[in-house]
Amino acid sequence: MALCKMLSLNGTNPSLVVHHHCLMNPSFWNNKRVLLTGHTGFKGSWMSLWLQSAGAQLTGVALAPPTTPSLFEVANVAAGMSSELADIRDMKAMHTIVAKHRPEIVIHMAAQSVVRESYQNPVDTYATNVMGTVHVLEAIRQVGGVKAVVVVSSDKCYDNKEWVWGYRETDALGGYDPYSNSKGCTELVTAAYRSSYFAAHDHDKHGVAVATARAGNVIGGGDWTADQLVPDTVRAFSEQRPVRLRSPGAVRPWQFVLEPIDGYLSLAEHLYMHGSAFADAWNFGPSADHAQPVQWIVEHLAKQWGESAKWEKDAQQHPHEAGFLKLDSSKAKAQLNWQSKLNLATALQWTVEWYRAYQLKNGMRALTLAQIDRFMRHGSE
Repeated sequence: MALCKMLSLNGTNPSLVVHHHCLMNPSFWNNKRVLLTGHTGFKGSWMSLWLQSAGAQLTGVALAPPTTPSLFEVANVAAGMSSELADIRDMKAMHTIVAKHRPEIVIHMAAQSVVRESYQNPVDTYATNVMGTVHVLEAIRQVGGVKAVVVVSSDKCYDNKEWVWGYRETDALGGYDPYSNSKGCTELVTAAYRSSYFAAHDHDKHGVAVATARAGNVIGGGDWTADQLVPDTVRAFSEQRPVRLRSPGAVRPWQFVLEPIDGYLSLAEHLYMHGSAFADAWNFGPSADHAQPVQWIVEHLAKQWGESAKWEKDAQQHPHEAGFLKLDSSKAKAQLNWQSKLNLATALQWTVEWYRAYQLKNGMRALTLAQIDRFMRHGSE
């Protein structure tokens, strides 16, 4: 397992720290008190298992799992952590949980995360994604003791111009639909708290470093979210019917679920160790060749699935969704030495492998942990 070796090119300037074979460092997380919001979700469950395997004292705050089945339940994620079922829209509950568990690191992932759902329930989407973030940051401010905060937003927080190049952290925020727009608001809320209460020039007094993280479309085993490409495809293939595609030509930056989580954890380590030098916005998107049309993804999944799996065009009218979206992750690569480890074919292969094992009702906790271990060793054997 390759751990980070750190070399400073410029004495004590942490922005110029270089890492070799860098990845989240498991030994850093051992016995750290970590609060993760959204731990019952798809990405939250993968994050929880990775932190558990690294020995973190992990507390999760979330609503009940958003789908049935869910990765949280089939991989028995609750077994290795303290799990608090609470709503981030409840300020008092958030304050109580932060005061009770006294985290050193907070990773805020709880969100309403589906574009189509946001069209149907805009008020809930804003309440969760905007005020939920306010409540998390306010609890941290009131209770104290937290050193590093990573607020996870989305690649959709940008004002989408349908450009062919990737968005950078300095590009304008916006968002066409309520979900994307609420993620732009999440970024603005976090920036306001950082400048008002957790400013870099006062870091010696408050001791809190706050960053935001933006990632693309993640794929991996254990996702049963409605209206998402891979879960919809796997459901169709499992039921031996063609998957119906709304926008076969829509291009998205696909990445394996552990890629951005690796970025979030690496970022949290940097915030913890170097304070406000890394308190900023960060993109964690896949490399350029991972931005592929929906049709390409489904055809690769069908090939690996076998059993005459296929797709067809869905001719119905659907709400607006961005046609083209890519992230520029040069900053994370240069300053955190973060980059994608798995190529897209491997990511799809691991995803199919997970769902095939699930069909056979294999031990999904052990299999998920094994994929985490394989990911950590990938490229460093």
